[in-house]
Amino acid sequence: MQFEKDMESPHKKLFLAVRELLLEIEGVQETKKEKITTYSYNGSGLCHMRTMPHGIDLGFLKGFQLGDKYGLLHGDSKRMRILSMSEMTKKELKYYLDEAISKNS
Repeated sequence: MQFEKDMESPHKKLFLAVRELLLEIEGVQETKKEKITTYSYNGSGLCHMRTMPHGIDLGFLKGFQLGDKYGLLHGDSKRMRILSMSEMTKKELKYYLDEAISKNS
């Protein structure tokens, strides 16, 4: 499973810090899948996360609807946008999580 790979990654600490922040949000549930760890909010898909060579990628399922005041989202799919992180940026991360939750409410 990808979660086990994430726990063996050099970016495990960052993954766990972001995971903790996600799971502190009331209504967020984690699902460990074969290729990715996903998070839903009140039963609706919120995002997925996995470690990468540069750090972690947090993929927002409705990312095309999110505000991007920090200019950190990337991707050109019709729906999803990715937040790539190599360090914990709590202020920016909370902003994007709040944006994602507002689109799933």
